[in-house]
Amino acid sequence: MVGKVWEEKEVKVPASEAWKLYGSLLLAKIMVEALSDRLSKVEVIEGDGSAGTILHIFLAPGTAGPASYKEKYTVVDDERRVKEAELVEGGFLDLGFTLYRVRLEVIEKEGKEEECIVRVTIEYEVKEEAAANAALVSIEPLVAIMQAAADYLTKSYTTNV
Repeated sequence: MVGKVWEEKEVKVPASEAWKLYGSLLLAKIMVEALSDRLSKVEVIEGDGSAGTILHIFLAPGTAGPASYKEKYTVVDDERRVKEAELVEGGFLDLGFTLYRVRLEVIEKEGKEEECIVRVTIEYEVKEEAAANAALVSIEPLVAIMQAAADYLTKSYTTNV
C-alpha cells in the first residue's frame, strides 16, 4: 500500500530567509520545541545538515510506540530549496512500513518577494499485512512544526529588517 499526505503554509518572509531555517539543523531544535509533548530530544549522529546527515529522534516518555527512530537526509538541495528525510531505523519501520519519507519545500510566492509557501509532504509504503497501520500517518505534527517555524521566521526576520 502506498500513500501520500501534504500541507502548505504561507509565511511572510522571503523564500531565501525561510530556507536558511528549513535547510539547516536549526529546524531540529524548533521541532523539539514545537512537539515538546511528543519529542524529548534530537541528536545529530552524523553529518552537518547536508545530504547524508543522520538524526536520532527520541520520543517523550509515555508516548505510544517505539522510544526513538533515526532519519537520514537523502536530499538537501539549496537551489530548489528541497529537503527530504527518510526513516532508516525504528518508528514506522517497526510497524510494517517499508518507506516513510518527509519532503520539505520552500517555494517563492509569485509576485510577492516578501512571502513564500512551505509545503511538507509525507510519502509512505506499507506492507499489505500491516496496511491498517497507514491510519497512524498524520501530517498534524509537521503542521505544528511549520507553525512554530513560521512564528520563528516572522519574529527573527522582522527584528533583523
